[in-house]
Amino acid sequence: MRYRTATAADEPGLHALWAVAFPDPAQVIALWQRDPGRHGRTFVAEDDGGRPVSVVHYLPRPIRSAEGRPQRVGCLGSVATHPDARGRGHVRHLLAAAVRAMTADACAWSLLFTGTPQVYESAGWRTFAAPGWSGPLAAPPSTGLPPSVRPATRADLPALRALRDGFDAVRPLSTVRGADDWLHRIPVWYAAPTEILVAHEPGPAGRPVGFAVLRRPAPDRAELAEIALAADHAAAADSLLATAAVRARAAGATTATVRLPPEAAVLAALPRFLAEPVPVVSHYGMARPILSPAADVTATVTAPGAVHWYGDSF
Repeated sequence: MRYRTATAADEPGLHALWAVAFPDPAQVIALWQRDPGRHGRTFVAEDDGGRPVSVVHYLPRPIRSAEGRPQRVGCLGSVATHPDARGRGHVRHLLAAAVRAMTADACAWSLLFTGTPQVYESAGWRTFAAPGWSGPLAAPPSTGLPPSVRPATRADLPALRALRDGFDAVRPLSTVRGADDWLHRIPVWYAAPTEILVAHEPGPAGRPVGFAVLRRPAPDRAELAEIALAADHAAAADSLLATAAVRARAAGATTATVRLPPEAAVLAALPRFLAEPVPVVSHYGMARPILSPAADVTATVTAPGAVHWYGDSF
């Protein structure tokens, strides 16, 4: 067994490995290929036949600290091991190589999301809590849906970017999105059946004043995965959440989760989306200090209002 960084010749083998490991490998491959330095940031275990049987990739991303300051963070993803090569410590070796590379790459800390935290705990990553709510979907409003909410189009991207930049200006754990993210990353993670709903001022040319992202992770379940509101239009959350509930019910969902920061506008609008909101806490996120002190990393991931939006996944 050989551990090394990837080369261009590995790409077909890595695509095949991800096809075995992930239910939708097209997303993983599409985003991995957007990284111009992917080969040097991808670590593989190669079997005796030259086949990649385990892989770890990291992508440096600008993520805001507890004080709202962008930091270089090594975001770990695309982790996979072929079923016939599991249980042999390959990921442990690859994580060690990734930590060395992230240190040389001046990453302040490292971030990942997983449903199997035990794989990473021995390598120094620790879980952190992300608050949210779940429950049955709210009933449609008796007065009908507000006319000021519609599905977003590609022409809305500049306005959505401005809303996101304003809403997240100093938000801990949020990613500083660039133009390339809006053109390539957001369309991958928010492809149909996911919808971006836009709230706008009255009139056909009304200014967008907020947006929300409605995902459908299962036929009977919906999820609010992102929101952004203009500073002078916090009440747009009511219209967005009411419309999201109706559209989720029309698609067959009966229950839902909300992964939004517990801000006043969100809390006030929550009953528009969930009939009986119940607080829930997930622990999918994991962080590991690289160059920053551990206390600083903990402060970022536990700061009030901290959130890492689904559209910034890696």
